[in-house]
Amino acid sequence: MKQYRFHFIIGSQYLYGEATLRQVNEHAQIMVEGLNRNPSIPCTIVYKPCVKTSAEISAVINDANNDEACAGIITWMHTFSPSKMWIAGLAALRKPYLHVNTQFNRDIPWGDIDMNFMNLNQSAHGDREHGYIAARMRLPRKVIAGHWQDETFAAEVGAWMRPAVGAVESKRLRVMRISDNMRDVAVTEGDKIEAQLKLGWQVDHYGIGDIVDATDKVTETEIDAQMAEYESFYKTDTDKKEAVRYQAKLEIAIKSLLDLGAFGAFHTNFQDLHGLKQLPGLAVQDLSRQGYGFAAEGDWKTAALARTMKLMAQDLTGGTAFMEDYTYHFEQGNEMILGAHMLEVCPTLAADQPKIQVHPLGIGDKEPPARAVFKAKSGKAIVVSLVDMGNRLRMIVNDIECVNQPQDMPNLPVAAVLWKPQPCLKTSAEAWILAGGAHHSVLSFDLTAQQMADFAEITGLEFIYINKNTNIPDFRKELFVNDAVWRMQ
Repeated sequence: MKQYRFHFIIGSQYLYGEATLRQVNEHAQIMVEGLNRNPSIPCTIVYKPCVKTSAEISAVINDANNDEACAGIITWMHTFSPSKMWIAGLAALRKPYLHVNTQFNRDIPWGDIDMNFMNLNQSAHGDREHGYIAARMRLPRKVIAGHWQDETFAAEVGAWMRPAVGAVESKRLRVMRISDNMRDVAVTEGDKIEAQLKLGWQVDHYGIGDIVDATDKVTETEIDAQMAEYESFYKTDTDKKEAVRYQAKLEIAIKSLLDLGAFGAFHTNFQDLHGLKQLPGLAVQDLSRQGYGFAAEGDWKTAALARTMKLMAQDLTGGTAFMEDYTYHFEQGNEMILGAHMLEVCPTLAADQPKIQVHPLGIGDKEPPARAVFKAKSGKAIVVSLVDMGNRLRMIVNDIECVNQPQDMPNLPVAAVLWKPQPCLKTSAEAWILAGGAHHSVLSFDLTAQQMADFAEITGLEFIYINKNTNIPDFRKELFVNDAVWRMQ
C-alpha cells in the first residue's frame, strides 16, 4: 500500500506575510512526517508547499491528476484560504478527495494567545470556507475532523485511503470473460459500458476455445512447478493426483491469458466447458489467493468487485472472497446462512490449512474436479453485492458475524462460511431481496461498510446498508426515496 501517494495540500493566502507562510509550511511538514510514521496510515502522504493563489491551486491539483501513483488529495486550510480561488482547481480534480478539519496545536494556549496566533491558526473557520465551495460544487468528498495526533483521526484517514486506492485501481481494471453468463440468469447481466464509464472496468470476452488452446501449450515441467506451489499452501488429501495436475494445468493456462492482457479479474461458466476435462476449481481458488478477482457463472460485476476489494485490503490478513448464499439454518434464535460455492471460494478465508480433494461435481457433465476444501474463520465481516438497476449501479452491504461451523459436511466437500447476518436473518434476507441484492457477493473480513460507502461515494454508486439498526418499514422508505432521487438525475 505504501506505493500509493496522497498529496497533502495546505491552503493559505498572501494576506498574512512571509513569516506566517513559513510557519504554515513548517507545521505541515511536521504533520505529514508524523502521520507517515503512524501505523494506521497504510499509504504514503506527500507534503506539498502551501498554495495561495488560484494558479497555484490548479497546478498542484493537476500534478495530483497526472501522478500515476497518486490515489487522492488531502486538503487542509491552516489559515483562511478564500474558496473562490479553489474553483478552477477543484473543477479539474480527477482523484479522490479528503478534507481534514484539524489544526497544528491541540490545545488553546490560554495565557499566550494573541492576534499573531489567531492569524496563523484559522482552521476552525478556514476549513468551513473551504467546505462551502466543495458543497456548492457538489463534489464527492470525505470530511474528517479531529486533532492530527489523535489515533482516532489517523485511523479514519487510513481507513479512507483504502477505498480511494480501490477507486483509482478500479479505473485501471480489465476483466476477462471466459464465455458469457449463465443462460436465463438476470442478476449477473448488466451494462458493461455503464460500468466502464462509472467505474473504469473494461470487460472483454474470450471464448472457451482460447482457454483450451492455452491449456494445450502447458508443459509437464510447468505443471510440476505448480504442483510444488500447491504443496506450500495446501494439504493434499487425495490419491487422484492426475485430477490435481489437470487443475494446475488450467491455472497456468488461465494465468497466461490474464497476464498477457493485464487482466485483474475473470469469470468462468459451467455451462460452457467444451474441450475441458474439468470445471476450473482449485485453479480458480489459487488464482484468487494471489489477488485475482473471480466470480462464477459469467458474473463479471462480482469478479471485478472482488478484485477491487482485494486491492483495497492489501496488507491485511482477514481475507476477501467471492461468495454465494447457499442455504439457511432456521433454528429459532440461532438463524444463520451457509455461504459457499461449487468449487471456487478463495482460501484466504480459511481458518486452517485447506485440503485438496477430488469429488464428483454433479453439474457441468465433466470429470470430478480438484478443489480446496476448508471451514472459514470466525469474526466480523461484510458481504457486498453490486447490481445493475437500469439507471444506476447499486451497491448493497450487509454487516455479518461469521461463526465457527460446528458440524462437518461429509457429503458436501466445499469451502464454506457460516454467518449470522445483521440485524437477524429474517430482516436481512427481506431487506436484501427488496433491494435486489444478488445471490453472488464478495465477503470480506478486512473491509468495513463505511469503507464501501466511501468507495460508492467516490465512484458515484448508490449505496444501501443493512445493519443492526435496519427495520423493514424504514428500509422500504429509503429504497423509495433513493429511486425517486436517482430517476431525477
